[in-house]
Amino acid sequence: MYLAAESTSSGGGIWGLVLPFVLMFAVFYFLLIRPQQRKTKSRNLMLNQLKKGDKISTIGGMHGTIVELTDDVAVVRVNDTVKITFDRSAINNVVTSAPAPTEKKLEKSEKSE
Repeated sequence: MYLAAESTSSGGGIWGLVLPFVLMFAVFYFLLIRPQQRKTKSRNLMLNQLKKGDKISTIGGMHGTIVELTDDVAVVRVNDTVKITFDRSAINNVVTSAPAPTEKKLEKSEKSE
């Protein structure tokens, strides 16, 4: 009789084993994976929107202004005479964004009128 009571109490079967793993994956997804994907997406967007004249800081803490920009390299002016070449991925954030080129053209056309 004792054995019959044990066999009926484990009625969950496979769902009792799978449910904790599903819940664990959901917690990992919402607490770790999803925020990391958002952070990566915003960083890639920031790196793609870089332009000449942006004041940036690098991962190493160097501050400067972008003078030249290619697909994978940025030349940063640190002071009046020093220019340093960095990988584009070494840029940590944009401190001050330069005005868009269209804004400069509009300002010039307004001044000429």
